[in-house]
Amino acid sequence: MSLNEYSVWDRTTRVFHWLNVLCVTSLIGVGTFILFASDLGVSNQGKIDLKTLHVWIGYVFVINLSWRLIWGFIGGPYARWNAVLPIGRDYFRQLRNYAARIGNREPYVYAGHNPLGRIAVTLLLGALLVQGVSGLVLAGTDVYMPPFGDYIAEWVASPDRDPAMVRPYAPETVNETSYQEMRSFRAPFIETHEVTYYVLLVLILLHISAVIVTEVRKGGTLISAMFTGRKLLSARPDQVLEKH
Repeated sequence: MSLNEYSVWDRTTRVFHWLNVLCVTSLIGVGTFILFASDLGVSNQGKIDLKTLHVWIGYVFVINLSWRLIWGFIGGPYARWNAVLPIGRDYFRQLRNYAARIGNREPYVYAGHNPLGRIAVTLLLGALLVQGVSGLVLAGTDVYMPPFGDYIAEWVASPDRDPAMVRPYAPETVNETSYQEMRSFRAPFIETHEVTYYVLLVLILLHISAVIVTEVRKGGTLISAMFTGRKLLSARPDQVLEKH
């Protein structure tokens, strides 16, 4: 059967995707070093440097993710939330029909995300959003960086110290009681950040596996479409559900 070309992913969606891949890969790499820094014998200054690098990459990640959230309201038809998230009056009917087609091996395919893919994308975006929000809080509590670092520094500063002089791993610059209160406040954020780190690893592995399996079995050119924006499908035009 001949291939038919469909214009699917707009430029903004493609730039978000690959910049997100770069940021998440870098954050996982640096975050893994931070997680095992003590076991690896990293010095306090080394930990500060790693956390500072992690935060700067995190800023790029959060800005990129924030723009994608906005783009879901104003972007192209395949980038909008009604084509990405498992929402809408028709969604569960589409999901049932898609599941039935899988069982019956019927040839209908989706130019954009199929109903199961929309669930996977929602889980990934949700995990990324949790990491972004918790990471911004931890940037303030770990290395006193924006957007909350100044407030945290004021909270923990020793009475005889200018909050601007508060430094990580410098107990002489903080009030011990206030610092322990801050650490208690920080605890659920660091736990959430660490748990979601592992959840993201699982979701990413599942995502990559699903892409590879689909690419091999259906020849949907999923990977190349994220570079070109165009998807080649080996199905007749009347077998392709274009809008969703």
